[in-house]
Amino acid sequence: MPKEQLRYDRMVEAALRGVVRSALKQVEVAGLPGNHHFYLTFRTGYRGVKIPESLRNQYPGEMTIVLQYQFFGLDVADDQFSVTLSFNNIHERLTIPFAAITTFADPSVNFALQFQPIAAERPPVEEDPQVLVPSPRPAPPASSEEKRGEVVTLDAFRKK
Repeated sequence: MPKEQLRYDRMVEAALRGVVRSALKQVEVAGLPGNHHFYLTFRTGYRGVKIPESLRNQYPGEMTIVLQYQFFGLDVADDQFSVTLSFNNIHERLTIPFAAITTFADPSVNFALQFQPIAAERPPVEEDPQVLVPSPRPAPPASSEEKRGEVVTLDAFRKK
């Protein structure tokens, strides 16, 4: 029997990041349709994030950007996207790897995704650049009750 197991967590994480990539790619080509707008939260210290030093100092951990009215030059690649935004009436170019994103939301349709945090200071678990989640945690001591997963609530994005 092989030592490695199928890593469904990595597959799901990659697929969900693909949803973000696809949404941004559609906006890159055709613009934002209707009332759609995106909130993207990302880790500012993640390897490959390119933002002005003043923003990195102001947001040393995470930063949320909004793509709605004033964004320019959206450029979507396989592993990252770049966009120009206005900060205090100064246009700044940001480049954000998809792996740095922790939350993606489109409040106009009550849609949100939250991603597992990825340590910025360590390289991916494998040499494969598409690895999107950290290595698994050691198994907890055996117990009579199995852990079935975590529930993430999206109530904040639902209409009331």
